[in-house]
Amino acid sequence: MKFLRDRSVLVTGAGRGIGKRLAIGFAQAGARLALLSRSKAELDLAHLEIEHAGGNALRLRADVRDYEQIHAAVDRVRTTFGDLHVLVCAAGIQGPIGKFHEAPPKAWAETVETNLMGVVHACRAVLPHMIEKRHGKIIVLSGGGASYARPNFSAYAASKAAVARFVESVAEEVREHNVQINCLAPGGTYTSMTDEILRAGDRAGSKEQDDARQVRLTGGIAPDKQIPLALFLASERSNHISGKLIHVNDEWKRLESQNIHPEIFTLRRLQKV
Repeated sequence: MKFLRDRSVLVTGAGRGIGKRLAIGFAQAGARLALLSRSKAELDLAHLEIEHAGGNALRLRADVRDYEQIHAAVDRVRTTFGDLHVLVCAAGIQGPIGKFHEAPPKAWAETVETNLMGVVHACRAVLPHMIEKRHGKIIVLSGGGASYARPNFSAYAASKAAVARFVESVAEEVREHNVQINCLAPGGTYTSMTDEILRAGDRAGSKEQDDARQVRLTGGIAPDKQIPLALFLASERSNHISGKLIHVNDEWKRLESQNIHPEIFTLRRLQKV
């Protein structure tokens, strides 16, 4: 059932990895889709895969680190579709791998600029319109290290923890405007970041290497676990849920029919009602 028909969805980082997987899921659910990425080649390939899945999409080439580019992209989505109902922030990089005191400061800063400020820019571009229209859904991808220490990946972990607290904070600001914003933790899944960890060798640490090898072997968390959570958070069934950090392996389906403790599924990760 295509419950997202007539709903427009913008996905940043849609050219590859989890962003592309979620974009395909939204297309299959009937959404009018806008794909945003820095790479034209990746955008074209993602567009082709979405066409094969029975959908169509607007392609937007932009860098999430540049607010003016993102603002212009959002304006184009609104001009084309008339409205923007859902924003999915999936753009991100892994950043430097290894001991913090050996990491190049420029690479560390670029990770924060992409993973945190990229989300900030996208949210800043869409929220005024969503608040005016009194409807909107924002889904931000979290990642490993957001809720626990992740040695040798300090830039990535710090940026993702910051994103989770940003989401919690903004959720309170927009709650009365019927706009919901949540973090989705997709779990370990095979992407180009997996290969980066494997190439890093000892700099990544033995546990990360073992986990990456297992993910490459099995594929990790499958799209059929990630897409349903994203679709749920984009639907009206989740209107009472905002400011949460929800992992695909959490018992999130019970959230639809149960009241939520104020601190459940937050950065503090209190998971018992």
